[in-house]
Amino acid sequence: METPGGSEFTLTSTYLNTASCGVLPRRAVAAITSLVDELAVGRPGGAGDHAVLGASRASFARLCGVAEDRVAAGSSLAVQVALVAASLPAGAEVLFPEGEYTSVITPFAIRGDLALRYAPLEALADAVRPGTELVAYSAVQSADGRIADFAAVREAAAVHGARTLVDMSQSAGWLPLDAGSFDYTVTCGYKFLLGLRGVCFLTVTEEAQHTLRPLYAGTFASTDWPLYGPVEHLAPTARRFDESPAYVAYHGAARSLALLEEVGTAAVHRHVTGLARRCTEGLAALGLSAVAGDSAIVAVRGQGERVERLARAGVVASARAGHLRLSFHLYNTPEHVDRALDALA
Repeated sequence: METPGGSEFTLTSTYLNTASCGVLPRRAVAAITSLVDELAVGRPGGAGDHAVLGASRASFARLCGVAEDRVAAGSSLAVQVALVAASLPAGAEVLFPEGEYTSVITPFAIRGDLALRYAPLEALADAVRPGTELVAYSAVQSADGRIADFAAVREAAAVHGARTLVDMSQSAGWLPLDAGSFDYTVTCGYKFLLGLRGVCFLTVTEEAQHTLRPLYAGTFASTDWPLYGPVEHLAPTARRFDESPAYVAYHGAARSLALLEEVGTAAVHRHVTGLARRCTEGLAALGLSAVAGDSAIVAVRGQGERVERLARAGVVASARAGHLRLSFHLYNTPEHVDRALDALA
């Protein structure tokens, strides 16, 4: 079975682990290799081409339904979450789902002067209350693939005057989602966006931009690109929150994001959720119950030890929070699902 964009990939294993790290498409590998080869012999243009940063920002904005001037480009999820954490007043209450991804929580916890509270993901909207300053959560949970009720949380936050921070690292690229409907989103680029570590995007509403301090501001956050002395004129858009880019990673990201645009999020969604349903049904036939949800990530509670059995059969998966976790993307086929099921039988 031909997959959308499948000719772009050269898998040599049954790779079902995109939730840990995505596979690079051919075009990204070519761009990265070309830059590295040039750097090895002395590249006249320096470390990389700045145009790839703009192209990556624009592609990400289109994929996630947000204006380009609301997107900041950086290197790390924790760094961008920390920017938001630093903006909160002392004593502010931040609400998280139980079992949330560490990098979404720790930048707030490390401050030591914020009130952190937790609730089950299914009850997150009900847990928002007067005095809640921010609700921070992943659109799709890393540990088991559960999808949050965005509309309910957003409505509850609006009622109580709270802002929302959504980690889209496990959803951007396959789940149709409007980043513009949240105050902040953060998305690392090395999972379903098919890039390398060193690429991360922050989206910020116009209103919320006024509450963030550009703590990491340097040349790339300015309007006039000063090389010496302090930046005097910061970019009027979210670009003032940019970090200095990891050029090698962004050279790849520009091509990977372009591929995702060509295929389209709706097509990716149909493909990966179809594979996930096939997997879930097959697991049920083996007497294994997957966590419920129409997600690209399928998890089987308490079965994390089966990862080694899959590895011996050439199937790459992962164990998270004690669960067996399988995740699907463009390069996966029904045959990959069946190989995993055969190895588990």
